[in-house]
Amino acid sequence: MFRVAIEMLLHDKTKYLGLLIGVAFTAFLVSFAMSYFAGFMTRGFALVSENPSAKVWVMDSAVSSAEATINMSNSSLDIVRGVQGVEYASPLYLGDMTARYANGHFQSFQAIGVDNATLSGAPKPANLLRIPNSVIIDSGGTDGKLQTPIEKKDMWAYNGSHLNAVTRKLRYGDTILINSKRVVVAGVSHTIPRFPPRPLLYTSTSNFKRLIPGEKRYITFIMVRPATNIAPEVLAKRISKQTGLKAITSSAFKKETVMWYLINSEDVGDMVNMVVLAMLVGFGVTGVMLYMFTYENIKQYAVLKAMGASIKQLTDMIYTQVFIMAVVGSGIGVGISAIFGESISSASFPFRIMWFAPFIGFLGVFIVSLMAAFISIRPIKKMEPGIVFKL
Repeated sequence: MFRVAIEMLLHDKTKYLGLLIGVAFTAFLVSFAMSYFAGFMTRGFALVSENPSAKVWVMDSAVSSAEATINMSNSSLDIVRGVQGVEYASPLYLGDMTARYANGHFQSFQAIGVDNATLSGAPKPANLLRIPNSVIIDSGGTDGKLQTPIEKKDMWAYNGSHLNAVTRKLRYGDTILINSKRVVVAGVSHTIPRFPPRPLLYTSTSNFKRLIPGEKRYITFIMVRPATNIAPEVLAKRISKQTGLKAITSSAFKKETVMWYLINSEDVGDMVNMVVLAMLVGFGVTGVMLYMFTYENIKQYAVLKAMGASIKQLTDMIYTQVFIMAVVGSGIGVGISAIFGESISSASFPFRIMWFAPFIGFLGVFIVSLMAAFISIRPIKKMEPGIVFKL
């Protein structure tokens, strides 16, 4: 009976192709949405990912993500360094700065201050930050935000801003102003893009405090490397108990950041809506096509019933057809999603295929296919064998 079901499915190639397109489209949209979701979630904890040597992160007890932060007292660094089991602890300073370019345009940056001595947390080559008043800039997933005039006459002109001047990308030696203080671009890095996208500015602690004066608390995170004889989880609990600060492992911090996005980001709702819409569209196409396919072959099913086939055998034939379409269509849809997503993935468009994206794509297709099959078996249950003799 299964062979008969397959032959019936492949006999009408036009309808079979239509069913495959409907199933593949559903798998494509679902897996694409999940991969996009994974992409921006990964970029959400980029700060943690680009500092792999920090196994434990220390922060204010109210902080629950790498995105929404509040600073700690300056004495917290010494307190953490005094905890037994801490081999290395380095501060990380986060803040927002607005820079004015040579032609008069201005741009907001997320500033990241790193330890003067070790430069831990800075992109390579970090030694560029030892140049006085220097910064390393990064697009952070944006496009066209780091521009300066090409012509010298348009740079810091005495006759006002030259906002319409032809520009080029910032490079080594260019200057910008932050809080009316001169800053030298020592390098342009290409670290992990951020979500939401925003330009980044790395600088030393001393320069960070020079550019943002008057703050009483500067330290946002303390990156800790445990000694070789202690596990990061054990050290994190010890730091939290002795200091009253929040200390968690890097992997736990990534998970907390993802949960924070799930609760607070509007993009999560957009992803859910996209998946639901994909499944509704797939159900509409697949359900209608499968119902038409079953109804137009009702006489063949009636012949099989007249020959002694049970309703269960006939419904199993339909489920077999649905299973074949789901497997083949899902494979095509997920494959197209992977190829298309990787081809358009860029710094401004996050796309990352993780294990759950194809899984959810297949799951969505099977749910849609089973619902379509449930509708399609209704004519089979109601038919009479005598229908085969009708013209």
